Amino acid sequence: MATKKEKLEKLAAVPLFSDLSKRTLNRILDNSKETTHVAGQTVVTQGHEGAGFHMILSGRAKVVRGGRKVATLGPGEYFGEMALLDGGRRTATVIAETDLVTLYIAQWGFKPLVRDNPQMAWKIVVHLTKRLREEQKGSDALRA
Repeated sequence: MATKKEKLEKLAAVPLFSDLSKRTLNRILDNSKETTHVAGQTVVTQGHEGAGFHMILSGRAKVVRGGRKVATLGPGEYFGEMALLDGGRRTATVIAETDLVTLYIAQWGFKPLVRDNPQMAWKIVVHLTKRLREEQKGSDALRA
């Protein structure tokens, strides 16, 4: 189990949360819970509605999109940031490759934090725009 200090350090390293005050990071942490997934377990499923964000504390997970493995994630990496905002359908399946521990932040606990912190809201907009551009660049390369 990660210590509170370790969790705060990892949260602060996430682009969505970097530059936030220690007080705000503590509020995010207070609205999160540690979840454990055994190797081989599906954490989120592509096409299913999302309800939150996972940051990996320990272990590895594979990201599968359209049946193809597209990435491997490890400690400090994360997935589900779009679900924090809209609860929309997952864009990929994430499966624990090893035993996996994540810090889970649910949408309903996160929304009030964003409303109270315009700086965080702006960082989310910038981060998601960057992701959109990367996705577009990737799909443009596939068309070439």
